[in-house]
Amino acid sequence: MGTLLFGMDNRTNKEDQLIEKGEVTGMRPGSEVIQTEKAAKEPAPEKTDKALAVKPIVRVLSEEEHEEALINRPKPKNVTPLATAKLTPKDIPVFEDTPERRETLELRKKRHFKRKLRDWGIFTGYLTPSFAGVLVFFFLPLILLLKTSFQKSPTNSDFVGFRNYERVLTNEAFISASKNTLTFALISVPLAVVLALLIALLLNTGLPGKSLFRSFLLNPMMVPVASVVLIWQVFFSYNGVINGIAADLFEGAQKIDWMKSQYAQVVIMLLFLWKNLGYNMVLFLAALNSIPHEILESAEMDGAGPIKRFFAIKLHYLSPTIFFVGIMSLINSFKIFREVYLLTGDYPFDNLYMLQHFMNNSFTHLDYSKLSAGAIVMCVVMIIIVGGLFFAESKFDSDVEE
Repeated sequence: MGTLLFGMDNRTNKEDQLIEKGEVTGMRPGSEVIQTEKAAKEPAPEKTDKALAVKPIVRVLSEEEHEEALINRPKPKNVTPLATAKLTPKDIPVFEDTPERRETLELRKKRHFKRKLRDWGIFTGYLTPSFAGVLVFFFLPLILLLKTSFQKSPTNSDFVGFRNYERVLTNEAFISASKNTLTFALISVPLAVVLALLIALLLNTGLPGKSLFRSFLLNPMMVPVASVVLIWQVFFSYNGVINGIAADLFEGAQKIDWMKSQYAQVVIMLLFLWKNLGYNMVLFLAALNSIPHEILESAEMDGAGPIKRFFAIKLHYLSPTIFFVGIMSLINSFKIFREVYLLTGDYPFDNLYMLQHFMNNSFTHLDYSKLSAGAIVMCVVMIIIVGGLFFAESKFDSDVEE
């Protein structure tokens, strides 16, 4: 039995045996196994645990022996001859230029051209209505407005250079309207963003009665502007609700005509916030619900508090929404003219005279050249402000990513 097992043994007793890479753990390629003379001369014992436990002796080859072993190493098996063969120009197939082949290539080119033409037609068909609308109702009037701002009047096409811009920039009404509009935007827009975010964070928790509070903020979105103005007149007129409550609570309290006092802009800010907080709040709620809960839970398990989670995680995901809400609130702040006009008329109190009042009064006086120059100046200022917001948003995103 021992002789049979020894005959079936595939191990060789060669003195020099190269060990391939990976065959013996801890040996580098180029090492060889040398059995002792005693082990080579003795007859092969039976396969026992002691015989299998014989440890080989490792010898490191020199550089010349290692290079020779690499050159004479056995070729890998299961490799096709084409993988090791070198390609020559004769091995590259050459297709004959036959009429059938030319016809096939021409047919492929026609199909490719038709496919590209069809894709271009679909793209153009979808884009043309929007592009035509923007061209007719935006770019064309803007070009005509720019042309009129350099003329003496719409009926007199004499070129006057920057005289109309000088008239606008030195006009006291335009300067006062610009200051009031910028003051209103600088105060009301950050308030609209911050308050909407705080309300959204509050409603995103388990606050009791949050559905009622949400409905209270969303109702102004469904109410027309005329109805909102009527409500504000009831509250802030000379004989309104606010003055009546003040007279009941404080003896001898004097009535205030809110829309003709130094508090007039505060009243309009309250109107602006009440009208826009609901829309901004919905946007922030949607952004908060899109934050992955796994990240917040893992941060909470690591010991991060609510403030740390907000500034480290939530603020990163909310930054695009904050930017969008800021842009929309800025645009809405420049459209506050409707409410102010319905409350106070053409010429309101000094701190309520906005840029839209200046535009509207110039239009009613048919001073189109000054109106055009003022509109171009306002357009340039808006582009600078929005461009600055875009730059700040991109800078903030890059800092957060780093």
